[in-house]
Amino acid sequence: MSLDEYDRKRNFSRTAEPRGKSAHQAGAAPIFVVQLHHARARHFDFRLQVGGALASWAVPKGPSLRPGERRLAVQVEDHPLDYAGFEGIIPEGNYGAGDVRVVDHGTWQPEGDAARAIKKGKLDFTLHGTHLKGHWTLVRTGSGGKRAQWLLMKRSDDQARDTDLDTLVHAAAPATSVRASAKARRRTAAPEPKTAAAAPKKARGTAATSRWAQRALKLAGAKPAGKGAPPLQLATLSEKAPAGDDWLHEVKWDGYRLLASRSGDTLRLESRNGTDWTGRFPDLEKVLLSLPVHSLRLDGELVVLDERGRSDFARLQRSLQGTDPAPVCCIAFDLLQLEGVDLTGVAQLERKRLLEAVLAKKPSPLLAYSQHIVGHGPEVFAASQRQGLEGILSKRVDAPYVDGRSRHWLKVKHHDGTEAVVVGYTAPQRSRTGLGSLMLALREGRGWRYVGRVGTGMDEATLKDLRRRLEAMKQDAPVLELPAHVPLSSRAITWVRPTLVVEVAHRGWGKEGLLRQASFLRERLDKSGGADDAAPAKARSARVAAKPGKASGKGKAAEPAKSRLTSPDRVVFKSPRLTKRDVADYYATVAPWLLPGIVGRPLSVLRAPDGVPGETFFQKHGGPGFGDAVHAIDVREKSGRRQPYLAIDDADGLLALVQMNALEFHPWGAHSGHLEEPERIVFDLDPGPGVGWKAILAAARAVRDQLAELGLESFPLLSGGKGVHVIVPLARGHDWDHAKSFAEAIARLLALREPGAYVATASKQRRQGRIFIDWLRNGRGATSIAAWSLRARPGAAVAMPVRWQDLSRLTGADHFRLPAARRRAATLKAHPWGDYSALDQHLPVPP
Repeated sequence: MSLDEYDRKRNFSRTAEPRGKSAHQAGAAPIFVVQLHHARARHFDFRLQVGGALASWAVPKGPSLRPGERRLAVQVEDHPLDYAGFEGIIPEGNYGAGDVRVVDHGTWQPEGDAARAIKKGKLDFTLHGTHLKGHWTLVRTGSGGKRAQWLLMKRSDDQARDTDLDTLVHAAAPATSVRASAKARRRTAAPEPKTAAAAPKKARGTAATSRWAQRALKLAGAKPAGKGAPPLQLATLSEKAPAGDDWLHEVKWDGYRLLASRSGDTLRLESRNGTDWTGRFPDLEKVLLSLPVHSLRLDGELVVLDERGRSDFARLQRSLQGTDPAPVCCIAFDLLQLEGVDLTGVAQLERKRLLEAVLAKKPSPLLAYSQHIVGHGPEVFAASQRQGLEGILSKRVDAPYVDGRSRHWLKVKHHDGTEAVVVGYTAPQRSRTGLGSLMLALREGRGWRYVGRVGTGMDEATLKDLRRRLEAMKQDAPVLELPAHVPLSSRAITWVRPTLVVEVAHRGWGKEGLLRQASFLRERLDKSGGADDAAPAKARSARVAAKPGKASGKGKAAEPAKSRLTSPDRVVFKSPRLTKRDVADYYATVAPWLLPGIVGRPLSVLRAPDGVPGETFFQKHGGPGFGDAVHAIDVREKSGRRQPYLAIDDADGLLALVQMNALEFHPWGAHSGHLEEPERIVFDLDPGPGVGWKAILAAARAVRDQLAELGLESFPLLSGGKGVHVIVPLARGHDWDHAKSFAEAIARLLALREPGAYVATASKQRRQGRIFIDWLRNGRGATSIAAWSLRARPGAAVAMPVRWQDLSRLTGADHFRLPAARRRAATLKAHPWGDYSALDQHLPVPP
């Protein structure tokens, strides 16, 4: 591996970085290192020893420990082995100027020859580090500019967790050290915003700068800005909103705190704890740099807004992970500095008025002003609850901006409530007495599902009383198996009989089905976990089930079974308003049509514990707590390891999954007894922006006609979303490579014939006004939505099989909603596709 490019980019008389020289550690295991690099754009450098040098990738968002979550990794020049120990500041004017520190290191093992694998574009390997462990994959995408772009992914194993390195690094560092290093970086890479007196001549001479500075200095309490760490004000929790005109009240946004500092063309974004976020939000940064000022420092909240203007924390998390295209915006609520003037001593209301005036000069949906109401605190708080908001922030109108927590800012919150069963507890830490936290679960089938832990909200007397009573309930055997993503050993838990029910307040559900920010409210002395009473608040029960039927036979509603439905009145779809009972009744009705497409196949389900809209997550692996009607199929994955995949055999299994808040069903294209032989091909017609329904129908017919020329019959499935799936049943005897390559050939042929209408690559940049003929659902392990499955989207649409002649009469891919789909299933006499499973269709044999 050559270090010539590394040497060429550096002047070693001006930087402390090690000189480029190859080395080889005979007999030693190869090393790896990850460095956090605060350069022009903050990123992580991921380095693997290959031979005598470090193969290196820049990973903007850092490695993720969530299995299958892809993180962009841009390959950069190889580095010398000595670089693995380098920490410090690369001075301004040098390549990669900024702060570098080691955040993880250890040894690694490639699967095969590392250099050959990198050259071929796919590297499977195992890490043995402090934070990063287990099996990983790097795959070259074949796209990008001068630098090769790769994807870094964690593979599914017992080291996978619901977090990423950025979060772990930040959690491991004390807040004071993080802020201290942030200050050091500002001194090196980003100059402090200058005072008006010290501003450059060009800035001082502009009329706009002068006017803003003069306006700011007229405010009582304003003064020239000095140097030093800027303050960060925090709110104190309050049970009620204050009354009177001495207070203003704002929406409490559910996101991440963001502080933005600008000096000329230099901009810095940082989190509440001083983490540098500069470069992560380029669109927002453009807006901040377009404001008609030279320098400022503002305080706000980073959020993703839903269609009603409410902050959606779950979508914000996905957006920051790169798995959701939702735009991230900043809601600005305070102004600390403007044109070299320190405003922290100015009254709250006056600071906000000046902030509003500045933002009004360049209005943008990415940088919004946080509106407020003066007075009427209790009424504002009540109104926020009716609007489904998290709560409000109440601020004294005459108060300065101070560092730390104070009574000048009060946060008044609503909360979600859930009743759960205590299945164990952890030991107290440091000065805490009694116990550390309660381990919580909900009844699912005949077992228990872990939903998180709670350690706040209990005073010392409650902690001691709970510990005393729980000790009498101890048992040796674990009540449940903790999910792999929970960073806690079963040995650290004292397990107890699941009988004690508690009520907790929380802020919704996370994507892994865990309570977010749970806080203890009270013990429910009137309920017992052993009696099946514990469940989300106001739980009730109902009995539903279904019996499978033939694909071509007459649909017949399922008979009631012994499954228990908890919380049947819980609202699952807010628009239209549909309860869990409605969902269960729907699946009981459509079971004769749905089951033939999903029974006996590995199954992924989309679960929505918080309803729609709300946080959802996919689950494909089985485990305890699902009940006897849900079992596992042993599947060999690419790594060679075998994993248990969810599977059902009948309507009882279907309804057991519905009980677990499953809304969508995504089966494999093969049965468990013949997993290597696909029984269908799926073409997913995914329209880009600007594509109308008629164009989607034309595309479906074009795929159908091309397949017909090859002697293959196909059938249309409305996806319930935006597009149409074209399904090709196959006889057994094909392999996955043949099926996938055939689907790709059809897609590329149509894209070649009509490049203005179709594309065969997933690039979003190329899909404006065109349809992506998605052929990627035909590889081993890929899934697609099942016919008759609900979609977890507002509207409660259904993936519906139809006849080709029906398409022209339909209004869109979401034409059938739950009520209409249920009526159709109840009255349908034959499957729209006929006896499609009996077709003896074979793909053309490649030459």
